Amino acid sequence: MEIKGKVAMVTGGAAGIGRAYCEELLKHGAKVSVCDINEEVGSKLTDLLTAKFGPGKVLFCPCDVTDYPQFKEAFHKTFTIFGALDIVVNNAGVFNDRFWEFEVDVNLNGVIRGTLLAMQLMGKDKGGRGGTVVVTSSTMGYKPCSSMPIYSATKHALIGFIRAFGDSYHNNLTGIRVMALCPGMTLTDAIPEDVTQALLSPSFLHLWDKDVASQAPQAAQSVGRALIHVLQKGHNGSVWAVENNKSAKEVKFPNF
Repeated sequence: MEIKGKVAMVTGGAAGIGRAYCEELLKHGAKVSVCDINEEVGSKLTDLLTAKFGPGKVLFCPCDVTDYPQFKEAFHKTFTIFGALDIVVNNAGVFNDRFWEFEVDVNLNGVIRGTLLAMQLMGKDKGGRGGTVVVTSSTMGYKPCSSMPIYSATKHALIGFIRAFGDSYHNNLTGIRVMALCPGMTLTDAIPEDVTQALLSPSFLHLWDKDVASQAPQAAQSVGRALIHVLQKGHNGSVWAVENNKSAKEVKFPNF
Protein backbone atom coordinates (compact mmCIF):
# COMPACT_ATOMS: atom_id res chain seq x y z
CA MET A 1 0.00 0.00 0.00
CA GLU A 2 1.29 3.45 -0.89
CA ILE A 3 0.75 5.67 2.14
CA LYS A 4 1.55 9.02 0.55
CA GLY A 5 -1.64 10.92 -0.22
CA LYS A 6 -3.85 8.68 1.90
CA VAL A 7 -6.14 9.88 4.70
CA ALA A 8 -5.92 8.11 8.05
CA MET A 9 -7.72 8.41 11.36
CA VAL A 10 -6.20 7.10 14.60
CA THR A 11 -8.19 6.59 17.79
CA GLY A 12 -6.29 7.15 21.00
CA GLY A 13 -4.05 9.23 18.77
CA ALA A 14 -3.01 11.97 21.21
CA ALA A 15 -0.39 10.07 23.20
CA GLY A 16 1.73 6.95 23.46
CA ILE A 17 1.46 4.43 20.64
CA GLY A 18 -1.33 6.42 18.97
CA ARG A 19 0.84 9.51 18.78
CA ALA A 20 3.67 7.44 17.29
CA TYR A 21 1.23 6.12 14.67
CA CYS A 22 0.18 9.67 13.74
CA GLU A 23 3.76 10.89 13.44
CA GLU A 24 4.85 7.98 11.25
CA LEU A 25 1.83 8.32 8.98
CA LEU A 26 2.57 12.02 8.51
CA LYS A 27 6.25 11.29 7.81
CA HIS A 28 5.12 8.99 5.01
CA GLY A 29 2.88 11.60 3.41
CA ALA A 30 -0.56 10.79 4.80
CA LYS A 31 -3.08 13.25 6.19
CA VAL A 32 -4.08 12.31 9.72
CA SER A 33 -7.14 12.76 11.91
CA VAL A 34 -6.05 12.56 15.54
CA CYS A 35 -9.02 11.16 17.45
CA ASP A 36 -8.88 11.16 21.23
CA ILE A 37 -10.99 11.61 24.34
CA ASN A 38 -8.42 14.07 25.78
CA GLU A 39 -9.23 17.28 23.91
CA GLU A 40 -6.51 19.39 25.53
CA VAL A 41 -3.68 16.98 24.73
CA GLY A 42 -5.10 16.21 21.29
CA SER A 43 -5.39 19.87 20.33
CA LYS A 44 -1.85 20.62 21.49
CA LEU A 45 -0.48 17.68 19.53
CA THR A 46 -2.39 18.78 16.42
CA ASP A 47 -0.83 22.25 16.68
CA LEU A 48 2.63 20.73 17.12
CA LEU A 49 2.23 18.37 14.17
CA THR A 50 0.80 21.13 11.98
CA ALA A 51 3.85 23.27 12.73
CA LYS A 52 6.09 20.34 11.82
CA PHE A 53 4.33 18.94 8.75
CA GLY A 54 2.45 21.96 7.41
CA PRO A 55 -1.16 23.18 7.31
CA GLY A 56 -3.96 20.99 6.05
CA LYS A 57 -2.26 17.75 7.08
CA VAL A 58 -3.59 17.21 10.61
CA LEU A 59 -7.05 17.39 12.16
CA PHE A 60 -8.18 16.81 15.74
CA CYS A 61 -11.51 15.11 16.47
CA PRO A 62 -12.86 14.65 20.01
CA CYS A 63 -13.56 10.95 20.22
CA ASP A 64 -14.76 8.74 23.04
CA VAL A 65 -14.92 5.27 21.48
CA THR A 66 -17.61 4.25 23.98
CA ASP A 67 -19.86 7.08 22.73
CA TYR A 68 -21.25 5.89 19.39
CA PRO A 69 -22.69 9.26 18.21
CA GLN A 70 -19.43 11.09 18.95
CA PHE A 71 -17.39 8.30 17.33
CA LYS A 72 -19.57 8.48 14.23
CA GLU A 73 -19.18 12.26 14.14
CA ALA A 74 -15.37 11.87 14.18
CA PHE A 75 -15.61 9.70 11.07
CA HIS A 76 -17.82 12.17 9.24
CA LYS A 77 -15.74 15.18 10.29
CA THR A 78 -12.60 13.47 9.00
CA PHE A 79 -14.25 12.57 5.70
CA THR A 80 -15.82 15.99 5.26
CA ILE A 81 -12.65 17.99 5.91
CA PHE A 82 -10.17 15.74 4.11
CA GLY A 83 -12.57 14.54 1.42
CA ALA A 84 -11.64 10.87 1.80
CA LEU A 85 -10.80 8.15 4.29
CA ASP A 86 -8.42 5.30 3.47
CA ILE A 87 -6.96 4.03 6.75
CA VAL A 88 -8.61 3.57 10.14
CA VAL A 89 -6.41 2.62 13.10
CA ASN A 90 -8.54 1.46 16.02
CA ASN A 91 -5.97 2.00 18.73
CA ALA A 92 -7.73 3.47 21.78
CA GLY A 93 -7.37 1.21 24.78
CA VAL A 94 -7.15 1.12 28.57
CA PHE A 95 -5.11 -1.09 30.88
CA ASN A 96 -6.95 -1.65 34.15
CA ASP A 97 -8.60 -4.92 35.14
CA ARG A 98 -10.11 -3.30 38.24
CA PHE A 99 -12.47 -1.37 35.97
CA TRP A 100 -13.04 -4.35 33.75
CA GLU A 101 -16.44 -3.38 32.32
CA PHE A 102 -15.01 -0.08 31.09
CA GLU A 103 -11.89 -1.90 29.87
CA VAL A 104 -14.03 -4.26 27.78
CA ASP A 105 -16.12 -1.39 26.43
CA VAL A 106 -13.03 0.52 25.25
CA ASN A 107 -10.70 -2.29 24.20
CA LEU A 108 -13.20 -4.57 22.49
CA ASN A 109 -16.50 -2.78 21.93
CA GLY A 110 -14.72 0.40 20.87
CA VAL A 111 -12.78 -1.47 18.21
CA ILE A 112 -15.93 -3.19 16.97
CA ARG A 113 -17.69 0.19 16.76
CA GLY A 114 -14.77 1.70 14.89
CA THR A 115 -14.46 -1.17 12.45
CA LEU A 116 -18.17 -1.24 11.64
CA LEU A 117 -18.22 2.53 11.19
CA ALA A 118 -15.24 2.23 8.84
CA MET A 119 -17.08 -0.39 6.82
CA GLN A 120 -20.17 1.82 6.57
CA LEU A 121 -18.16 4.75 5.27
CA MET A 122 -15.41 3.01 3.29
CA GLY A 123 -17.01 -0.25 2.16
CA LYS A 124 -17.45 -0.69 -1.58
CA ASP A 125 -20.80 -2.32 -0.87
CA LYS A 126 -21.84 0.98 0.75
CA GLY A 127 -20.59 3.16 -2.11
CA GLY A 128 -17.09 3.70 -0.72
CA ARG A 129 -13.75 2.90 -2.29
CA GLY A 130 -12.45 0.40 0.25
CA GLY A 131 -9.43 0.85 2.46
CA THR A 132 -7.58 -0.62 5.43
CA VAL A 133 -8.46 -1.11 9.09
CA VAL A 134 -5.73 -1.90 11.62
CA VAL A 135 -6.50 -2.67 15.25
CA THR A 136 -4.02 -2.50 18.10
CA SER A 137 -4.12 -5.78 20.00
CA SER A 138 -1.18 -7.00 22.09
CA THR A 139 1.22 -9.90 22.42
CA MET A 140 -1.07 -10.68 25.39
CA GLY A 141 -3.65 -11.43 22.71
CA TYR A 142 -1.98 -14.71 21.80
CA LYS A 143 0.16 -15.33 24.90
CA PRO A 144 -2.22 -15.41 27.89
CA CYS A 145 -1.32 -12.98 30.66
CA SER A 146 -2.20 -14.55 34.00
CA SER A 147 -1.77 -11.27 35.89
CA MET A 148 -4.21 -9.38 33.60
CA PRO A 149 -6.83 -11.96 32.59
CA ILE A 150 -9.49 -9.46 31.50
CA TYR A 151 -7.13 -7.23 29.54
CA SER A 152 -5.73 -10.38 27.96
CA ALA A 153 -9.26 -11.52 27.08
CA THR A 154 -10.01 -8.26 25.25
CA LYS A 155 -6.84 -8.57 23.21
CA HIS A 156 -7.50 -12.23 22.39
CA ALA A 157 -10.97 -11.21 21.22
CA LEU A 158 -9.52 -8.60 18.86
CA ILE A 159 -7.37 -11.19 17.14
CA GLY A 160 -10.38 -13.46 16.68
CA PHE A 161 -12.39 -10.51 15.39
CA ILE A 162 -9.76 -9.60 12.79
CA ARG A 163 -9.12 -13.18 11.68
CA ALA A 164 -12.88 -13.70 11.22
CA PHE A 165 -13.38 -10.44 9.31
CA GLY A 166 -10.24 -11.33 7.38
CA ASP A 167 -12.13 -14.00 5.47
CA SER A 168 -12.03 -13.34 1.74
CA TYR A 169 -15.83 -13.07 1.65
CA HIS A 170 -15.74 -9.85 3.68
CA ASN A 171 -12.80 -8.43 1.76
CA ASN A 172 -14.46 -9.13 -1.61
CA LEU A 173 -17.68 -7.53 -0.39
CA THR A 174 -16.24 -4.37 1.19
CA GLY A 175 -12.82 -3.90 -0.41
CA ILE A 176 -11.47 -3.38 3.11
CA ARG A 177 -8.31 -5.09 4.31
CA VAL A 178 -8.26 -5.76 8.08
CA MET A 179 -5.18 -6.53 10.20
CA ALA A 180 -4.08 -6.62 13.83
CA LEU A 181 -0.83 -5.22 15.23
CA CYS A 182 0.27 -6.67 18.57
CA PRO A 183 2.82 -4.64 20.54
CA GLY A 184 4.77 -6.21 23.36
CA MET A 185 5.62 -4.22 26.47
CA THR A 186 5.86 -0.59 25.35
CA LEU A 187 6.87 2.53 27.26
CA THR A 188 3.70 4.64 27.51
CA ASP A 189 1.67 6.38 30.21
CA ALA A 190 -0.95 3.63 29.95
CA ILE A 191 0.87 1.50 32.52
CA PRO A 192 0.66 3.10 35.98
CA GLU A 193 3.84 3.57 38.00
CA ASP A 194 2.29 1.31 40.64
CA VAL A 195 0.99 -1.53 38.48
CA THR A 196 -1.01 -2.99 41.38
CA GLN A 197 -3.50 -0.17 40.70
CA ALA A 198 -4.37 -1.94 37.43
CA LEU A 199 -4.50 -5.51 38.72
CA LEU A 200 -7.63 -7.21 40.00
CA SER A 201 -5.72 -8.00 43.17
CA PRO A 202 -2.38 -6.81 44.58
CA SER A 203 -1.61 -10.50 45.12
CA PHE A 204 -1.28 -10.82 41.32
CA LEU A 205 1.92 -8.75 41.34
CA HIS A 206 4.21 -11.82 41.30
CA LEU A 207 2.30 -13.02 38.21
CA TRP A 208 2.88 -9.64 36.56
CA ASP A 209 6.60 -9.91 37.26
CA LYS A 210 6.59 -13.35 35.63
CA ASP A 211 4.56 -12.16 32.63
CA VAL A 212 6.86 -9.26 31.81
CA ALA A 213 10.20 -10.49 33.14
CA SER A 214 11.50 -11.58 29.73
CA GLN A 215 10.37 -8.44 27.91
CA ALA A 216 12.55 -5.40 27.30
CA PRO A 217 10.18 -2.42 27.10
CA GLN A 218 10.25 -0.89 23.65
CA ALA A 219 9.78 2.70 22.51
CA ALA A 220 6.39 3.71 21.12
CA GLN A 221 8.22 4.79 17.97
CA SER A 222 9.05 1.14 17.27
CA VAL A 223 5.34 0.38 17.18
CA GLY A 224 4.74 3.40 14.94
CA ARG A 225 7.29 2.11 12.44
CA ALA A 226 5.68 -1.34 12.63
CA LEU A 227 2.35 0.17 11.58
CA ILE A 228 3.94 1.50 8.41
CA HIS A 229 5.43 -1.91 7.64
CA VAL A 230 2.07 -3.61 8.19
CA LEU A 231 0.25 -1.09 6.00
CA GLN A 232 2.80 -1.55 3.22
CA LYS A 233 3.26 -5.33 3.42
CA GLY A 234 0.41 -6.90 5.38
CA HIS A 235 -2.27 -9.07 3.81
CA ASN A 236 -5.93 -9.20 4.72
CA GLY A 237 -6.64 -10.97 8.02
CA SER A 238 -3.00 -11.03 9.13
CA VAL A 239 -1.75 -10.57 12.68
CA TRP A 240 1.61 -8.95 13.43
CA ALA A 241 3.76 -8.68 16.55
CA VAL A 242 6.30 -6.00 17.44
CA GLU A 243 8.37 -6.33 20.59
CA ASN A 244 11.82 -5.60 22.00
CA ASN A 245 12.32 -2.75 19.49
CA LYS A 246 12.58 -5.25 16.64
CA SER A 247 10.86 -5.26 13.25
CA ALA A 248 7.27 -6.43 12.97
CA LYS A 249 6.83 -10.16 12.42
CA GLU A 250 3.70 -11.93 11.21
CA VAL A 251 2.12 -14.28 13.76
CA LYS A 252 1.12 -17.60 12.24
CA PHE A 253 -1.81 -19.63 13.53
CA PRO A 254 -2.55 -23.32 12.91
CA ASN A 255 -5.11 -24.26 10.29
CA PHE A 256 -7.84 -26.47 11.70
